[in-house]
Amino acid sequence: MEAKTKDLWVFVETNEDGTAKNVGIELLTPGHDMAVKQGGALVAVVIGSGVDAAVQAASEHGADKVIVVDGPEYATYTTDAYAIALCTLVEKYGPTSMLIGATNNGRDLGPRVSCRLKTGLTADCTGLDVDAESGNVAWTRPAFGGNLMATILCPDHRPQIGTVRPGVFKKGEAGEAKAEIIKEDIHVDAADIRTQILELIKEEGGETVDLEGAEIIVSGGRGVGGPEGYAPIKELADLLGGVVGASRAAVDAGWIAHAHQVGQTGKTVGPKLYIACGISGAIQHVAGMSGADCIVAINKDPDAPIFDIADYGVVGNLFEVLPVMIDEIKKLKA
Repeated sequence: MEAKTKDLWVFVETNEDGTAKNVGIELLTPGHDMAVKQGGALVAVVIGSGVDAAVQAASEHGADKVIVVDGPEYATYTTDAYAIALCTLVEKYGPTSMLIGATNNGRDLGPRVSCRLKTGLTADCTGLDVDAESGNVAWTRPAFGGNLMATILCPDHRPQIGTVRPGVFKKGEAGEAKAEIIKEDIHVDAADIRTQILELIKEEGGETVDLEGAEIIVSGGRGVGGPEGYAPIKELADLLGGVVGASRAAVDAGWIAHAHQVGQTGKTVGPKLYIACGISGAIQHVAGMSGADCIVAINKDPDAPIFDIADYGVVGNLFEVLPVMIDEIKKLKA
């Protein structure tokens, strides 16, 4: 389809309580600059049930307009209901590009919508830019197992759609809510929703780890040597009020649950402080944590690639370094 406007849309996914998920608000930050380059408005799209809080958050974080679809059929995410609603909106307003958070739901919704609209989709992006002259979005994402970064264009079809990993961009400061609120009455017949959530079952022994929202993360890699090696890492994380992260090598070895994994096949994070313990710094891991404000690396190999991106580096055995750090922090807190 052809674009009817130069507007850039950000799909703001909601939680069960109607609040906005962080990634949608995060995407309003690059979305603002991209919309300016495209010469259009920044539009947040909120679909759900009882979503006033999400609408307010989108308005406070820079959206020029907020399009709202609110109905009981959207209380729980289903591919059919959300795809129908979003496609209906796109066909009516014709944005030139759209950003969707690469959450579980976003990764499901994005491809379905792009297929119905007969346009392209770039998945799991970690970088965004716009060519002001053509209006084409330059979508950057890891390729070939994370060994290089590819930049992808969609010059012939609109809207241009991409999913972007949570934590890649920083959430801006909230300001005055100035957005124009546009309410759309779109209802989906029950017969058109082919799936139904009967029960939500938590993973046995699973943990809820908010890596994406954490301000401090202490991560351990192959250098921890085994499950017991995470004891000082957890102690340091608890002491700092942070959470425990891990590299893929440690997760694959079964030393810690996948919920803690940072990297290309885990979570993308952007904390204020990231402490990497016994992590070599493979590009797949770096792709998930290089956005941290401050990176501290502890590794006994002075040539480890992690030191190339670290703000501070300690060459030494983590089991000798961490106890000293823990003792010093306890003294400061006392």
